[in-house]
Amino acid sequence: MNSRKIQKGFWKRLAALAVMAVVCIGLYTASLVDRHPLMENEGREFVKARVIEVIEDNQQSGGVYIGDQTVELELLSGAHQGEHIQAQSSSAYLYGTHCTPNLKVVAIVSESDGELVGSVYGYYREPALLGMIALFLLTIILIGGRRGLYSVLGLAFTFLCIFWFFLPMVYRGYSPVIAAIAVVIATTLVTMYLVGGFTVKATASVLGTVMGVLVAGLLAYLFGKLARVSGYNVSDIESLIYIQEQLDIQVGQLMFAGILIAALGAVMDVSMSIASTLQELHDKNPQLDTRQLFRSGMTVGHDMMGTMSNTLILAFTGGSINTIVLFYAYGYSRMQLMNMYDIAIEIMQGISASMGVVLTVPFVSLIGAWMIVRAARKSSAGNGKTL
Repeated sequence: MNSRKIQKGFWKRLAALAVMAVVCIGLYTASLVDRHPLMENEGREFVKARVIEVIEDNQQSGGVYIGDQTVELELLSGAHQGEHIQAQSSSAYLYGTHCTPNLKVVAIVSESDGELVGSVYGYYREPALLGMIALFLLTIILIGGRRGLYSVLGLAFTFLCIFWFFLPMVYRGYSPVIAAIAVVIATTLVTMYLVGGFTVKATASVLGTVMGVLVAGLLAYLFGKLARVSGYNVSDIESLIYIQEQLDIQVGQLMFAGILIAALGAVMDVSMSIASTLQELHDKNPQLDTRQLFRSGMTVGHDMMGTMSNTLILAFTGGSINTIVLFYAYGYSRMQLMNMYDIAIEIMQGISASMGVVLTVPFVSLIGAWMIVRAARKSSAGNGKTL
């Protein structure tokens, strides 16, 4: 009986993977947008290079770097691969890097009157970043086993939804909020059914997650109306307005779409945790009714509310820590701080996402308890527990 149940679950997950593959193909087709870069890059390319020699250094007495270095580079990629050029490298914080022989860098190369002109863009850090990502994914698979593999697949699908669906739809002029809702629903369905299988608890988690994220978005909209904060009050609005003038992107909705996507992870975590707990409790004690299961879910949710809300608040705070340090150092008054757009946006994002997490608890507890008890009654009449 158990082997038959395992086999049945395997084929259902295989079907989910097949559906995900078909959806990925559809997403890729939707991502084929004819983009026209707003910055002219003709005749210029970013290439991997190696520092051969530092021709002129910019190190002063005392170890201070002033001005630019002049270096000789060997181009390791691009149309001029294998050629050697002289380039300038700044020791600034954001661009350039202090070059030493054999250092791998990224160079900007352009051709002018048949002569190559180059400058060092920055340190070549792609291998380090890819290594970090690979270590993260490998850790999930080694510790989580088959479930970990399904989690990685769900994570990959999430990124595909964002880069192959959300961004192209926004670029084409569609509503960012509607596109974000579609991403939330698609990601939730694939992730929950991959990790939890086609079960009652997975279905309850899907419903609870979607409801929680939509509530977070609605609250953000209402808070924005009350505080008179919109998507046009963000710090980089000048650049976004320029993009809006060139394209049909609905800039005003981007902030609210971002809140929906940002809240998804935490809401999904709470939703699946409570649904799994309810299913486990009912499996251990099938005599529990809907009311008792609901109370158990609320009890578990009470402990999760504080930690998950803390996670979201700290995540938004950590993302703005540089700004917060500046405000603290300059000694801004409470009246000034509480009426700044930046502070209002951070509070609105953190509170609305946390409210989505908190309200997910009763949503999932009620839906999960009702569905689990209902499935158990059907099971006693000869039906299986899985959907």
